[in-house]
Parts: sequence; C-alpha cells; structure tokens
Amino acid sequence: MTRNRSGEAAARGIGLAGRARRTVRDWAVDVLCLTAAALVGLLAAAALRTDPHTSGAVLLADQIVGAAACAALWVRRRRPVGLAVTLIAVSTVTPPSAGAMLVALFTVAVHRPFTVTAWVGGAALLCAVVSAAVRPDPDLTFAVSAITGVLMALTAIGWGMFVRSRRQLLLSLRERAQRAEAEAGLRAERAQRLARERIAREMHDVLAHRLSLLCVHAGALEFRADASPVEVARTAGVIRSSAHQALQELREVIGVLRAPTVADAGDPGRPQPTLAALGGLVEESRQAGAAVVLDQRVADPAAVPDVAGRTVYRIVQEGLTNARKHAPGSEVTVVVEGSPERGLTVEVRNPASVVVADGPAAVPGAGQGLIGLAERAALAGGRLEHGPDPGGGFRLRGWIPWRP
Repeated sequence: MTRNRSGEAAARGIGLAGRARRTVRDWAVDVLCLTAAALVGLLAAAALRTDPHTSGAVLLADQIVGAAACAALWVRRRRPVGLAVTLIAVSTVTPPSAGAMLVALFTVAVHRPFTVTAWVGGAALLCAVVSAAVRPDPDLTFAVSAITGVLMALTAIGWGMFVRSRRQLLLSLRERAQRAEAEAGLRAERAQRLARERIAREMHDVLAHRLSLLCVHAGALEFRADASPVEVARTAGVIRSSAHQALQELREVIGVLRAPTVADAGDPGRPQPTLAALGGLVEESRQAGAAVVLDQRVADPAAVPDVAGRTVYRIVQEGLTNARKHAPGSEVTVVVEGSPERGLTVEVRNPASVVVADGPAAVPGAGQGLIGLAERAALAGGRLEHGPDPGGGFRLRGWIPWRP
C-alpha cells in the first residue's frame, strides 16, 4: 500500500499528473499559468500594433492563434512534449503565442527528464533567435530581441527544473520517512517478540521447577496412605510453601509483562539467581525426595559473573526438573566446574528411571525446556548439548564463557 501511494505521488508530481483527477491546487496553477500566458500574449499583440509593417488581418490572425495557444494549455499535463514542440513552432511566426509556449516549456521541465527538457529547450532557444528575425519587435533591435527571447526561455526551463528537483526531494524525503516508520515498526515488533520470548523462558524455568516439586510432594501424599500425621503435615507445609513461592514468582513475571520498558531494559524487576544459590536449589530437590549429588568445583561461586552464573543455575534447574518428570527415583549427579580462563562447564546426569509401576504418575512436560535452554546458552555466548547417556539414562551438558 505504501509503495502504491508513493508511486501515485511520483506520477502526479513528476510526469503523469494529468491522468489523475485534478485537485484544487491543480486548478489554481492552471488558472495562474493561463493568465500569465494571456498577459504575455497581450503585451506582444500590443507591441505589434505599433508596427506599421503589420496589417490588421495579420494582427487579428496573431491574436486568434495566441488565444488558441492559451486554450491548448489545458492539455499541457497530458501531452507536455507534443504541446511544447507545437507551440515553439507556432510562436516562431506568431509572437502572441510566446506566453503559452513559455508555460508549455515550463511544464516539460517539471514533468520530463533532463534529456527531454534539453532537446525541447534547445529547440526553443533556436526558435527564439529565428523569431527575432522573422517577426522583429518594432521597438527593439534584433540582438536585444533575440537575447530577450533566449533569456525568457532559459528562465522558464530553469524554474521548471527547480520545481521538479524540489518535488523529487520532497518525494524522496516522504518515502524515506515512510520507510523509517516501517523499519521502526519492525524493530518494535522484534523487541516485543524478544521480550515475550524472554518472559516465556522465565516462566518456564521458574514455574516448571516449582510445579514439578508440587507434583512430587502431592504424589507422595497420594501413594503414602500409611504416612504418619506428622509426615502428612510436613509434606502439606512444603506444598503450601512451594505453591506460595510459585504464585509469587508468577505474579512477578506478570508484572514484567505489564511493564514492557523494564523487560526491554533486560531487568526483569526481581532478584535473579546466581551460581551461589545453586546449593539451595539442590536442597529443595532433596527435600522433595530426590537423590541429588552436587559436585561444586568452582572455588568462589560468588565471583562468577551474574549472566554466566544465572545461565548455569537455569541449566541445573531444568535438568533437575526433567529428572523428576522422566526419571523419578533416579539419582541425579550435578557437576559444575570452571575458571575465568576456561569458562564454566555444567553437567547434569541421571540413569534410567527406577520407579515401580504403582508409583506416582510422571509429571507431563511440554518439550520446550531444552529448546529454551539452548537459546539461553547461545545468548550468553555458550552452547548446550543433551541426549541419551552411553551408559543409560540422560545427560545434559553446557559450557558458558566466564564474562560479565
């Protein structure tokens, strides 16, 4: 749609305007051009009346031809070149039509390329000299008359070329503004899409972990009919606490969604976990009944840059969540090592599931967690590998560069 409108504007401003419906501005310009052409024709006819060599019949014919030339300006937008060439030839022997010829010459300069304007303008300059010899002005010498005709033709051509260049500049600026507006819209769309993807990853990372813990504890209550009241109360307390935390984190993520400027700035508006919080994450899984072995080989977890530490935290979190979903009851081994020179390496490994047939049902998964993790690792400048372990089970391994 934008290109069509630009093309229509170009056609109206640079050469095909006559095919479109005339606007109020077009009518005003046409009336002004007709008035100017008639005024020049009347001045030329008045000068011819003082020439004793011009008979009354010739003067009458000149005036009729001049009026017809002015009326022919009505088609100047549709046939600018043909009209200009005809009026150049007519004005050579009929001075009262010179005004209409100058208007037609101006129209060619406005609506046609420079090459066409140069050819038509050259013919007009030549005919101006010929007209000074064929129909001399009784009050001017040949040289003055020829120079005056040449200057008037050059003025019409120069003015027309100026108008054309100005229209082309305005059209170019308009198209550039439209293109910039479209590009700004695309950038805004892309920023919104990235923000939505960031929020979706955050919701998956946080809520999937919390909800999987809830499922594990609820499943334990369902299949442990012989549990003591103390164990039931403790498990119910853990479920309530996990549900409260999940609700709080969901509220915070939705708050980010309602404040796009904060999300666009890369600040989700709440404290983000780092590598130092990895021990608490593993302890939560252990309290849910999972057997997790943490091998933390980083000398100072607090010194790890936030982006790298948070990415490793999310990888471990997703690995523990997947282990609870797909291999409940299996021991999970988490190994984290690295240094500023080598970067951070994290590996989450679990054997095949050892759950009996009458145990709690597996937690369903959407299958998007590992895709989101791979994107998160790539954004941090690292990489992620996952797949079946040669010894059985599943392995999740990632490398993240040690940089802020």
